[in-house]
Amino acid sequence: MLLLNIMKIAIYLRNRMLENDPRYIGLIGRFRSGGCDVYEITDGQEIAGGTDIFVSVGGDGTFLSSAVLVGETGVPVLGVNLGRLGFLSENSTDEDELVSSVLSGRYAIEERTLLKTVFLDGEDGALGDIYPYALNEITIHRAGPAMLGVDVTIDGNPLPTYWADGLLVATSSGSTAYSLSVGGPIVMPDSKVLIVSPISPHNLNVRPLVVPDTSKISLSLRARDEKVFLTMDNRSMEVSPGLRLEVSMAQFSLKRIRLSGSNFIKALTTKLFWGEDIRNGR
Repeated sequence: MLLLNIMKIAIYLRNRMLENDPRYIGLIGRFRSGGCDVYEITDGQEIAGGTDIFVSVGGDGTFLSSAVLVGETGVPVLGVNLGRLGFLSENSTDEDELVSSVLSGRYAIEERTLLKTVFLDGEDGALGDIYPYALNEITIHRAGPAMLGVDVTIDGNPLPTYWADGLLVATSSGSTAYSLSVGGPIVMPDSKVLIVSPISPHNLNVRPLVVPDTSKISLSLRARDEKVFLTMDNRSMEVSPGLRLEVSMAQFSLKRIRLSGSNFIKALTTKLFWGEDIRNGR
C-alpha cells in the first residue's frame, strides 16, 4: 500500500513479559510493512512529536495507562486486545483488517469524557505526581474496617449522606467497569452523563444517580479511620479523610479509535452475555 505521508505510530505494551509474544511482534511487523514509522513507548516516556496514532496493546488496564501517556496531546488511541474481556481494547491482533483499516483511514474517532479531581481546600499538592484525570472512574474507598459517611453535593445541591464502603463517580465509558459491579446502570459510551454510585451501601433506599456531565460533584467524608483510598482508574493513593474533593469533567477528552464493524451493543451481548436467555436463541 502506497502512503503519501508516512504514518507515525507509537505502540505501548505495559506488560513487558509479552514483548516476545508473536501476536505483538506480528502487529509491529505489519505496520512497518505498510510503510509506517513505528516506535515503542514505555511508562514515563513522552510521545514523540508528529505521532499520528497511539496503539495500546494488552487489555483495558493497558488502555487506561495509555490515557495517562497520551494526556492532552490529542493523539487518538487504538486498543488492541491481548487480555481477556476488552471493552476499550476490543480489537484482536488476529484480525487481518486491523492494520489495513488504520492505513486506509477506515475508522471513526470517538471523544471519550475524562474526569478531573481537585482538592477543594487548595491542597492540590496532595496528589503528588499522580495524574489527576480518569477515563473510567474516580473512587473514594475505606482503608480500614469502619464504613464511610460520604456527603455529596451536585452543583451545590446536597444529597443525603451515603453510608458505605465508599463511592465512585464514573463516566459513560466506565459504566461497564467498576460502576457495573456495584449495580450502576449501563450507559452508551456517547452519552453525556456521569454516574454517582455508592460502593456496598448500608442504606436500603439509595440508588446510583445519573447526572449531566457538566455537573460539579463535591465529596467530603465522615471517617473514623486515619486514611482513605482515592483511586483514579488503575492508580491509587492514600489521602486524609479530612480532604474535600471536587470531581468534574476535564476540559479535554480522550480520542479513541473505533474500527468499522465495532458496536457497543454487540460487545455487551458477546462479552457480558447481555440478554442471554434460552428463549432468545443465538
